[in-house]
Amino acid sequence: MNLTKNKPLLAGIGVVLLGILGWLAFGFFGIQAAFIDNEVDEGGPVFTASVAEQDEVAATEEFQEAMEEAQENLTETDEPVEEMEDDMPGEIVTIYSGSFEGNSRYDITGVADVLNDGSEQRFLRFENFESDNGPDLKVYLRAENGDFVSLGDLKGNIGDQNYEIPTDVDLSVFNTVDIWCERFGVGFGTAPLAAT
Repeated sequence: MNLTKNKPLLAGIGVVLLGILGWLAFGFFGIQAAFIDNEVDEGGPVFTASVAEQDEVAATEEFQEAMEEAQENLTETDEPVEEMEDDMPGEIVTIYSGSFEGNSRYDITGVADVLNDGSEQRFLRFENFESDNGPDLKVYLRAENGDFVSLGDLKGNIGDQNYEIPTDVDLSVFNTVDIWCERFGVGFGTAPLAAT
């Protein structure tokens, strides 16, 4: 076999193989994510129930002022107007909390808090969060038996961020936050949640 005559063919095969390897490494496996940090900085979560309650309180305060003005204009024969109670929106409290722990392969730190304002709405908030990066990272709430609820893609491997928790998720069962690489089926770290 004459290698001199086959050099163009071998070069073409080499280019095709390099192209396939490049696509596998960067397109499919996403190895570049391990070397690039994705930083986020979200403020605290916005509870839609609280926003609605705040609007209701503002309307109630206007009504209360009108009632007080009407009370001042009453004559002695008129009956007094009953006072309205002030209903303030719920205070945001931490109902569960846990610290992230990495494993032998990945570093991860930060705090995971479950926040609630007295409504059915709950948010998982990461603060001072920092993790190794990787492809296709998800945020799971996991139960001891292995069942899990996905809260979606990890927004960033560094920074504060919020994830809304579906109202039907029982946090006494799904009580571990898991940063999970879905593509490779590998856990990056967990935060066991405890009631506060």
